[in-house]
Amino acid sequence: MVEKSDPNSKLIAENRRARFDYHIEADLEAGIMLLGSEVKSLRQGGSNIAESYASVEGGELWLINGYIAPYLQAKTWGHEERRRRKLLVSRKELSRLWNAVGREGMTIVPMKMYFNDKGIVKLKLGIAKGKKLADKRETSAKRDWDRQKARLMKQNNQN
Repeated sequence: MVEKSDPNSKLIAENRRARFDYHIEADLEAGIMLLGSEVKSLRQGGSNIAESYASVEGGELWLINGYIAPYLQAKTWGHEERRRRKLLVSRKELSRLWNAVGREGMTIVPMKMYFNDKGIVKLKLGIAKGKKLADKRETSAKRDWDRQKARLMKQNNQN
């Protein structure tokens, strides 16, 4: 989890639907190759990773369909909002991801984008398996029951 006390570490974007749509088996932290205008835009808070995913192609890991808002002060040397961005992981992690996607039918889902304590942009990836509709209903029902149970416990404690 990102420390809130450190002024350099800051949450940029979060994919809240990831835990609802997928069973997250494991997670890992990856670096991301960005242009200068992209980093400045992220410091202003213009990013969305909700519709994005990661893919292993040609022996490299790529973030596909991640949105970074244009930086208005970079007129000539700006960036494309939804370009493919290279993710930086070790060879061992890359081979593990490639095996998980190829053999086990897993998906690589971006969960959080944040600045770490050194001020470098990092992306938390989850190795996940997609949920079926019944699994989503079960998750929703469990969450509702937990809320109702907490409400009942609170009422009992007040009486």
